[in-house]
Amino acid sequence: MKKLRFLNGLLALLACFAANSVHADLYGFVDEQGQVHLANRQVDERYQLYQKNQLSGSNSNTALDDATTPGLGATLSGDNRPPAPRVDGLKTVPAPVVNPHLAAQYKTLIDQTAREFKLDANLLHSIVTVESGYNPQAVSPKGAIGLMQVIPATGERFGVSRLDDPRQNLRAGARYLRFLLSQFNNDLPLVIAAYNAGEGAVQKYRNTIPPYEETRDYVAKVLASYQKRSGANSRDSLPGSVLRNKKLLLPAALSNTQASAL
Repeated sequence: MKKLRFLNGLLALLACFAANSVHADLYGFVDEQGQVHLANRQVDERYQLYQKNQLSGSNSNTALDDATTPGLGATLSGDNRPPAPRVDGLKTVPAPVVNPHLAAQYKTLIDQTAREFKLDANLLHSIVTVESGYNPQAVSPKGAIGLMQVIPATGERFGVSRLDDPRQNLRAGARYLRFLLSQFNNDLPLVIAAYNAGEGAVQKYRNTIPPYEETRDYVAKVLASYQKRSGANSRDSLPGSVLRNKKLLLPAALSNTQASAL
C-alpha cells in the first residue's frame, strides 16, 4: 500500500512538472521494475489519466463531432476513439409505407442491381424505401441524390458521376453497400448504420450503432422494412447468396424483446 501511494505520488509530481511545460493530457504508470512510463494518450489499459488538458477556450470534442462523412470513411485516429455507447435504446418502429405504383416502376431495376452486385434484393429495396421512398429525384439538404441518396463524393469514390440517373445511382449505392457488408462482416445493423452515417462513424464508436438520433431511427426503419419484406429476424439466416448462412447480428446490448421486435 505504501509503495502504491509512493508510485502514485511520483506520477502526480511528474504530471505537475509536465503540465507546467506542455499543456496536454498526460497518462502514466510504473512498471514492475519501477520505471515510469508517460504518454499523451492512453496507449493501453495500464496507462491512467493524471493530467487533463486545461487549455482555455479549447474544446476537445470538436474534432469528434464531424470526424466522419458518409461514404468517405474514417478521418479520426483509432487511438482517440470515444468509449462505446449503449445501443439498447433502438426504437421499435413499423415498416415505412411507400407509394406502390412508384415502387413498382423501379422494382425490376433494383432487383437487377441486387443480382449484379450479389446483394439481397430485400435489403436494397429496404434502403431505397427509407432513403427516398422510390423517388429518383429526391435531394436531401446535405446534397444526397436519387433513389439511394448518394452524396457526390461517394459516387466519385465508387466510380459513378451520373447520380441523377436511377441506374447509376443504384449502382453507386450498391457498390457502397457491398463494401460495407465486407467491412462489417455482414453485421446488418452496423452496415445500415454505416450507410447512413458513414463507416467512419461506426468505427469511431468501436463498431456499434452511433448514438445519433437520426442514425438510430434510420437503422430501426430499415430493419423494420427488411423484416416485413423477408420475414428475417435474429434467429433467421439472411436470404441471398452473399448473406446465406450468415446470421442477423444484433448489438449485444439489445434486450431480447427489442431484438425479437426487429
